Amino acid sequence: MRREIAQFLRYLATERNASDLTIKAYREDLMGLVEWLEHEHGQVPAVDRLSPQDLRAFQAALQQAEYARSTISRKLASMRSFYRFAQRQGLADTNPAKPLRNPRRQRKLPHVLSNEEMGRLLGTPPGTDPAGLRDRALLEVMYSAGLRVSELVGLCDGDLDYEQQIVTVRGKGRKERISPLGSYAIEALERYEAVRERDAKENDLGLEAAVFVNRFGRRLSTRSVGRMLEKYLAIAGLDTRTSPHTLRHSFATHLLDRGADIRSVQELLGHKSLVTTQIYTHVSTANLREVYEQAHPRAN
Repeated sequence: MRREIAQFLRYLATERNASDLTIKAYREDLMGLVEWLEHEHGQVPAVDRLSPQDLRAFQAALQQAEYARSTISRKLASMRSFYRFAQRQGLADTNPAKPLRNPRRQRKLPHVLSNEEMGRLLGTPPGTDPAGLRDRALLEVMYSAGLRVSELVGLCDGDLDYEQQIVTVRGKGRKERISPLGSYAIEALERYEAVRERDAKENDLGLEAAVFVNRFGRRLSTRSVGRMLEKYLAIAGLDTRTSPHTLRHSFATHLLDRGADIRSVQELLGHKSLVTTQIYTHVSTANLREVYEQAHPRAN
């Protein structure tokens, strides 16, 4: 089996032009299997004699050794690739790694800001100059409507309906949805629009008027929003893990904490699948547990 693995690695290097790091990862994954087979059986079976049961046992050993799910999935992928090569070369009739399923990915709970932390962040931009008024409006709108940063910078004046207090959002795949805007966001937008200046060239080109612009009057970039947020996080003394997407996570979690039903939150976020939204129910439950343990006299 070592000979066939060496052939496979040469194939990756010469015909697939794989990087040294990629080849190193394949070598470690496949030789790990060889070493385990030697330890368990005293010998390594020929390539065409390895069975799905052998590989399931190897996968179980990895799980018992508490390898990360992502690491196990990568090792299984390496074995599938190796056996596809072996089949093409006539070294094996079947791919014993094909029936194996990757372990389920463990979804990390998203980082969210508390109500108090969100209030501190939203109150940080100064309300005395155009840049501060823009930044306050930007943060208020992102949190009020649960927007992705790409959706935020893509907003145009025509997307805002001040009378109805709603905004038309173009999400992934240009799919449109309507999101409500709270009174704080509306007020911040109106104060910002009173001082906003546009690039005359963009007006001449007939481009749609961007809601949020930089100091040159041109549409703000997602990177600029990230840098702006970092500045206000430092001023407010908030967790540096916070990203523009944290405001969207916080939006969803705070709605669920206050009794919103999950289907409504799914619509507001523009999620195609309810499964994507359900991660926030876990965050909300964790928050409830923390409150319970702090408040109930017999919780601990």
